[in-house]
Amino acid sequence: MLRIKEAIVVEGRYDANTLRQIVDAPVLETAGFGIFNDKERLRLLRAAAEKRGLIILTDSDGAGFVIRRYLSGAIDPNLVKHAYIPDVAGKERRKAAPSKEGKLGVEGMRPEVLLDALRRAGATIEGETRSAAAGEITKTDFYAAGLSGAAGSADRRRRLLRALDLPERMSANAMLRALNLLMTREEFLRAAGENTDN
Repeated sequence: MLRIKEAIVVEGRYDANTLRQIVDAPVLETAGFGIFNDKERLRLLRAAAEKRGLIILTDSDGAGFVIRRYLSGAIDPNLVKHAYIPDVAGKERRKAAPSKEGKLGVEGMRPEVLLDALRRAGATIEGETRSAAAGEITKTDFYAAGLSGAAGSADRRRRLLRALDLPERMSANAMLRALNLLMTREEFLRAAGENTDN
């Protein structure tokens, strides 16, 4: 079990239960969309972010991104890290039918996928050191690779996100933040060249 310094926020109790089986860290819930009207819960998340730092780990469906965007605007961004799970088709064992978008959520992910997502987000893990990233990927790099500001750039971003096993719903800005956590500028340029050609 990995001991993580930051508090981790997930959507619901099944997500929290899954995560608590693999990490030793405070795991907090948004109660899904309940966070929008729960000032006390939001105060708790802000306090946890100020004391320990916060990692947002929501599902890769539309609802998960709505909750992520809300929290990103409500909590100091300097205190927040973003962990993303990949788009994986399927349904959780406890459910009779798949979700509306047919994707697995946090609760349905294998432990190694969740741990990888937390590491890639920059979680502070006891006993592990992180190497510094060499060179930052910029919006200019996105433009030069045809990932923004050009006809078909959204499709090219989706292809690259799929190739990198990241959620396809990520905005260009969220994708840029995630890529700067995951790879060097050189690795990005190589991946963009391989996965964005028409």
